[in-house]
Amino acid sequence: GYALHRLDEGSRVPWQRVVNHRGEVSGRAVAGMELVQRALLEAEGVDFDERGRIDLARRQWRPRKSR
Repeated sequence: GYALHRLDEGSRVPWQRVVNHRGEVSGRAVAGMELVQRALLEAEGVDFDERGRIDLARRQWRPRKSR
């Protein structure tokens, strides 16, 4: 999380895709940024359950295996 906090404004790193271990958007130092993050994820087609969590089993990034 701290590495993402240190990104330059306008960075192309998809910071919005980083969620906590429960699949939740974490609070931010800047009020309201968690709402921006959720909106960006929803715009990408990510669904949240009634607790505000993402299904990590379905959405978690896994590196491709080398051949």
